[in-house]
Amino acid sequence: MFGQIFAIFIDVVAPVFALVLIGYLVGPRLNLDARTLSRTAYFIFVPAFIFNSISTAKIELSATLQIVFYIVIVHLIVAILGFGLAKILRRPKELVAAYVMIAVFGNTGNFGLSLIDFRLGPSSQIPATVYFLTTLTFGFVVSVGIARWTRGGKMAAVLSVLKTPALLALIPALFFPIMDLEVPLMITRLTGLMGRVMIPLMLFTLGVQMAFVSKPEFSIDMILASGIRLLAAPLVAAVVAFFLGISGVERAAGIIQSGMPVAVLISIIAIEYNILPEFVTTSVLFSTLVSLLTATVVLYLV
Repeated sequence: MFGQIFAIFIDVVAPVFALVLIGYLVGPRLNLDARTLSRTAYFIFVPAFIFNSISTAKIELSATLQIVFYIVIVHLIVAILGFGLAKILRRPKELVAAYVMIAVFGNTGNFGLSLIDFRLGPSSQIPATVYFLTTLTFGFVVSVGIARWTRGGKMAAVLSVLKTPALLALIPALFFPIMDLEVPLMITRLTGLMGRVMIPLMLFTLGVQMAFVSKPEFSIDMILASGIRLLAAPLVAAVVAFFLGISGVERAAGIIQSGMPVAVLISIIAIEYNILPEFVTTSVLFSTLVSLLTATVVLYLV
């Protein structure tokens, strides 16, 4: 058993974290700006990846809806767990919002897609991408919504979500499979090239961001919130998959995506809406480091 776990760590997890480490070591030496890198990925390469993946996907509508329903139920339960735990602990509203944001917004893009591809192979690309897009959408909706609501916004919260670049890219992407049309080759190649940049760029950017985190302060709240993301979420995913009859690659990909560390993008949202940005950024760092162990175990169990 330990030999298999070690092999998974070396062959699947280590390459992903190696790129993060490169960003951590190189970023300060080259004086790279993490915000510029992250915004470049956020506004350009993530939308390109989503457009390329969805517009060229060949998947039945019923299967897609089942995957979407499954992962939404999982993350809705996880959001309730985060909210409930923070309320039970009588935390202030900003910390309650941070709990929810950390719980629902996993790093399903750069980490999740990489690990699933290495572990499950090419057959997992379509369900993994649907999971990624669904969790990204749900994460943005919940995180931006609760952040704006915490600051007194209502309609502004909805408008902020609707202006998310990743969601805007989904609209033209869905046109082609719905109309059963082929995407022009030039567009497919352009978005394909840009999309392939997304994962390494975001992994590298995560390392750069970590290098500039000054004096991280770990707390019980950070451990609890990260615990929901790393431990409770994949467990919930496994239980929900059982009751919904999700199996095979779809089940494995869903559980893996649910157990990913806190997404880098959540730091941007926390900074933008002033929802305890240092706490959230430290949680990203902590959950990413701990996921070296937890992700390896989840990959082994699925």
